[in-house]
Amino acid sequence: MTSVATPAVTPAAEFTTSERTEPPAARPETPAEVPAISLADIARAHNVRFLLATFVDMTGKPCAKLVPVEAADELEKGAMGFAGYAAGLIGQKPQDADLIAVPDLTSFTPVPFIKEGLAIIHCDPHVNGKPWPYAPRVILKNALARLADQGMQAKVGAEVEYFLVNRNDDGTLSTADARDDSPRPCYDARGVTRMYEHLTSISEAMNSLGWGNYANDHEDAAGQFEQNFNYADALTTADRVVTLRYILNILAEQRGMTATFMPKPFTDRTGTGLHFHLSLWSDGKALFPEEGDATDGGGRGLGLSGLAYSFIGGVLDHAPALQAFLAPTVNSYKRTGATTSSSGATWSPRKASYGGNDRTHMIRVPDNKRIELRSGDGSANPYLAIASIVAAGLDGVERSIDPGTPSGPGESRPDAHLLPATLLHAVEALRRDPVILASLSGDAAIGAYYADAKEDEFLSWHNQVSDWEIRTYLTSI
Repeated sequence: MTSVATPAVTPAAEFTTSERTEPPAARPETPAEVPAISLADIARAHNVRFLLATFVDMTGKPCAKLVPVEAADELEKGAMGFAGYAAGLIGQKPQDADLIAVPDLTSFTPVPFIKEGLAIIHCDPHVNGKPWPYAPRVILKNALARLADQGMQAKVGAEVEYFLVNRNDDGTLSTADARDDSPRPCYDARGVTRMYEHLTSISEAMNSLGWGNYANDHEDAAGQFEQNFNYADALTTADRVVTLRYILNILAEQRGMTATFMPKPFTDRTGTGLHFHLSLWSDGKALFPEEGDATDGGGRGLGLSGLAYSFIGGVLDHAPALQAFLAPTVNSYKRTGATTSSSGATWSPRKASYGGNDRTHMIRVPDNKRIELRSGDGSANPYLAIASIVAAGLDGVERSIDPGTPSGPGESRPDAHLLPATLLHAVEALRRDPVILASLSGDAAIGAYYADAKEDEFLSWHNQVSDWEIRTYLTSI
């Protein structure tokens, strides 16, 4: 995000990519580190006239009020209330007290490429003067606080994939670029060129904010793209994922297209992932590489420390329950359950395995400084996903869980967990896992609330009669 101390957007040049390994500078974590400057002052210094005071519900839906700069002091003082039940899945009933949006000044993000004079500021919902424990951003901050209690910080990079589509009059979807119809279009230079105006507008937007966009490519499916930016501390990255989705949605709409993060909009094409690159640090020191003459946590060949292997062990141990947050929709399991795609690969794991630089695993270890989690999809709420991953990994560290030897290319251990086949299976796994059930603000009741909502979502879908059922059963008996 931009610096709150200067009148111009300052690129965060010290942040590095998910493909690079130098530690980025963390953004301010405590009020004492934030310059004594008001939100109104920051906004006026950036020629901002209106603020989108934003938070997301548990599904990841962005909720906001459009606040004129003249009312910025009221926003900052906690005068902006939301009817939480109306906002969405966020743990409230109609009779509950308002959610109060408390802005995080370090997240201030001018977006003049959306509307001149507009900025986004991410907020932490409060109720009755306290952070609301059901709010996803609060949940992640609580998870990171627990990590900090152990003297560690998390750095995260995110790979945001999406489709550009049009919705036809009959309700079907087609790729926004009608010429983009190859069964294997990944990295196609022509497809990227035809979408040049869209892709470059997103790239320029990210770079104007100092995010360090470093690549924009055509993904494995027709109509699918990915645009990468530098990694940062976990909260900053989660905020940026939410902001980027908003930017993609709006700029695509302005060009007559729909940007969708739906995991599997087309049956015969590769689905959309949200892959997280994660590493742990302490006082600026990377904790995942082995040290000096260490024996690679048992000589397993990946150059990782014992702590890194234990973190991996925790994620693998809790993998089935984690999928309720990493793959949180009915549609998610059309992606992870796919047996193939037009390109010949699904790029989505089916078992909780780990290995080296191999994209068939749930956890890929591209180098000894980070791990990549590949089972998340485009519908994942980044705050909940990262919070639950941290909880699983930290449990592995605390219990010194041994993940065993890395699996070879395209292989998995015989005892590796199968990932859930449906959202209902993931919900059941979540309910059976006390660590992940309590990973949301340390309260199992919040996990149970989420599980109940996701079960209702599954049953709502299950109760609909589909075209497949009519074709299969209408005259078969």
